[in-house]
Amino acid sequence: MNIRKWQKGLLASVLLVGLLAACTSGGGGTVTELKDEKTKATADAPGWKADMEPITFDWYLNFSWFPNKWGTDMTSKYVTQKTGVSVNFIVPAGNENEKLNTMLASGKLPDFVTLGWGEDAVKKMIEGKMVLPLNKLAEKYDPYLIKIADPAKMSWYRQTDGNVYGYPNASSSPQDYQKYGQNFVSNQTFMVRKDMYEAIGKPDMRTPEGFLKALQKVKEKFPEVNGQPLIPMGFHEFTDNGNYSFEDYLLNFLAIPHEKDGKLYDRRSDEEYIRWLKTFRQANEQGLIAKDVFIDKRPQMEEKVAQGRYFAMLYQRSDFATQQVMLYAKDPNSVYIAVNGPSNSKLDPPTLAGPGISGWTVTLISKDVKDKERAIEFLTYLISEEGNRDLYLGEQGKLWDMVNGKPAFKPEVQELLNKDRSAFDKKYGASFTFWMLMDTNMNLQWAPPSVEPYKQPEDWTKGKTKGFSQYDNIKPTGTSAEGIASGQIDKIWGKTLPKLLLASSDEEFDQLFARFLEDRRKAGYDKVMAYQQKAYEENLKKIEQFTK
Repeated sequence: MNIRKWQKGLLASVLLVGLLAACTSGGGGTVTELKDEKTKATADAPGWKADMEPITFDWYLNFSWFPNKWGTDMTSKYVTQKTGVSVNFIVPAGNENEKLNTMLASGKLPDFVTLGWGEDAVKKMIEGKMVLPLNKLAEKYDPYLIKIADPAKMSWYRQTDGNVYGYPNASSSPQDYQKYGQNFVSNQTFMVRKDMYEAIGKPDMRTPEGFLKALQKVKEKFPEVNGQPLIPMGFHEFTDNGNYSFEDYLLNFLAIPHEKDGKLYDRRSDEEYIRWLKTFRQANEQGLIAKDVFIDKRPQMEEKVAQGRYFAMLYQRSDFATQQVMLYAKDPNSVYIAVNGPSNSKLDPPTLAGPGISGWTVTLISKDVKDKERAIEFLTYLISEEGNRDLYLGEQGKLWDMVNGKPAFKPEVQELLNKDRSAFDKKYGASFTFWMLMDTNMNLQWAPPSVEPYKQPEDWTKGKTKGFSQYDNIKPTGTSAEGIASGQIDKIWGKTLPKLLLASSDEEFDQLFARFLEDRRKAGYDKVMAYQQKAYEENLKKIEQFTK
């Protein structure tokens, strides 16, 4: 996660230009007159400009770590002034799944909902008719959406009933790879603390032997960090369904294929993968994996990254960008840099996940939305070039100016962005502080050149990044037999993974893994694979249409 999610990072006019004046002069009619014309909405102009009366939408984000509020920073204030729309973010205080399941059980959702595109709840909301078709809303209230929405993304998210219920952020179609691919980076990285890595001689950590030797050496040389125990190796948090670090991240670092000869491949049973899981088991046996990593959640991990307590991390680089900046400000040598990590026996380069057409998150509009018309108009604004530019740059003259024909943040704005991301978010709220519908390809025309400590990890992933859109959205979800089986298998894996890493011997590991395979089979693995194979083949057909 990417950002997952790798993080991931992770990032037309924005001007009001006479709009308010037009509403009070003969040039464009009064606000009331413009509102009266809303029934004549066409694809030639965005509907939001016809109604800027104040309205507040409740917006649920299925990310407990999201810290920001709307209306306290300069950018969200500017967007509200411009569109009339305010947002009340609702964020779970603890376990996201518990909060989301409670809302689903109630049958009532906030106006907008944003969650990871692969979440089971997406299908539940659609099947339960708890969300509205965006295409139908657009046809009735704001046809401009159809004009500006990416047809590949709309097609990708079209359901069997012909409707589109969600729109992604950070999404890249096959055409985007052709156009922007040379600039694409991945969030999936193997990071080490620079000063420690150099102090132990910049070892090659691609092999199990080199990996274990490096962890042992760094623990001996740096047993403590500012009086607290060193954590030799860090990962994403363990959840009920497993751990990103030991799934897509490790699998991609080992360049394990998703399919062979047109048939989906069981990546978890690959010999290279088992070899490395046993390496991590051995690391734990040697005291090189701290107990913290099995229980810490993201806030605790961020605190420990800021303290520089981890040596190495198989982690999404954008998820600790704020802490990187803090470390860089104290001592540039104490930051985390990307290096070659676990590799397969042939030492093939990794095949890291780049942006896919599914994106990172998907945003839906609830059937309970307080104003359907204003909701689809606001969503249209947010996915448009104008909306993306507003949420990235903020207001011209206050946050940015034109420099040599290109938008550029004012020096003091750029300085705070580079120095303290959290403070930047609270004060300025730009650079996609509000990322719910960000278009990371569109943003390339505005983004300043990357600087340290972001630049090195980004550059390291270039050339190693692949598009895996054909494997997106193939996991069965919902209440179908395959969906239930898939959910059960996830839970079985979530319970098995920590046991594998904590096993006292390779023999115990083998017994646990064999039991997992048998439990997986009994849960319905074959029917899940059959479902996924069919979905994968359908994806290939969709992608073929995009590339014509």
